[in-house]
Amino acid sequence: MNRQDFRFFDHLRVRWAEVDMQKIVFNAHYLMYFDTAVTGYWRALAMPYAEAMELFGGDLYVRKASIEFHASARWDDRLDIGMRCSRVGNSSITIAGAIFRGDQLLITGELVYVFADPSTQTSRPVPQALRQLLEDFEASKPMLDVQTGDWALLGQQAAAIRTEVFVKEQGISSEDEWDGADTTAVHALVRNHLGQPLGTGRLLQESPGVARIGRMAVLQALRGAGVGQAVMAALEQAAKARGDRELVLGAQCSAEPFYQRLGYTRRGEQYDDVGIPHVHMGRTLS
Repeated sequence: MNRQDFRFFDHLRVRWAEVDMQKIVFNAHYLMYFDTAVTGYWRALAMPYAEAMELFGGDLYVRKASIEFHASARWDDRLDIGMRCSRVGNSSITIAGAIFRGDQLLITGELVYVFADPSTQTSRPVPQALRQLLEDFEASKPMLDVQTGDWALLGQQAAAIRTEVFVKEQGISSEDEWDGADTTAVHALVRNHLGQPLGTGRLLQESPGVARIGRMAVLQALRGAGVGQAVMAALEQAAKARGDRELVLGAQCSAEPFYQRLGYTRRGEQYDDVGIPHVHMGRTLS
C-alpha cells in the first residue's frame, strides 16, 4: 500500500497531549485522525454533509472501525492522512484510510458506514446519487459544475447563497446587500453534482476595459474546497471574453490571502464597508 493509492485530507504534527510517556501516539488518537480526514473527504466531494443527507433522506452511521498498526507515530511527527472509498455495497460504504510519515506507512484503517433512516436507524440502500458521487470522485472527475449567466437565469440560487453568507452569517442588512446592479451584471454560480448551489459572484463593468468582481460568496461548509477559485475563474473568463484588460475588487481583509493566491495585489489603504474592513485589490488580465 503506497501513497499514490490515497488522496490526502489532513496534515498534522503530533501534539504532546496525544502521546504517552514513550512519546508514542495513544492508539485511540488514530481513529480521531481518520475521522477528521473523512470530513475532508466529504468536502472534496463538494457535498455540504448535513444538507446532502437531508436530501438523500438518511444518514451514515459507523458500523465498524478497524486499525492495523505497522509502525508508531511519535511526538512532533508530521503525519499525512489519506482516504479512499474502497467499496460501496447495497447499504454500506467502506472508507479505507492510511497514515504516512513521509513515504513510510504507519497505520492503515477501515471505516464501514451504513446508510440508514435517521429516526429508526434501519438500513436503507445507498442512494444512487451518492453512489455516483463516490464513483466520480474516485475516478478523478470534476466535482463542481460552473455556470455563468444573467440574474433571470441564476438569481434565485445566487440570492440564496448571498443571503446565507452575507445577511445571516455576516449580519449585513438586506438593504445594503441588494442593489440594482444585479440586473446588469454577469453572474457565476457553482453547484455540486446534486444541483446544490455552493458559491456565487458577479461581474460589473467598472469602466471601459476594466471589470469589477463583487458579491463573492461561498457557503461556509465548502470554503477551502475550490469553490471560490471556480467562481473567480468563471468571472475572469467572462471578463476576457468581452475584452476587459483589468480586474478590480473590494476584498474583505480576511479574504485578502485568497485573492493574493490568485494573482491580485493590494491597491490603497484599508477601508470600511458595511462595518467590515476591506481593501482594494486588482490584477491585469493577460
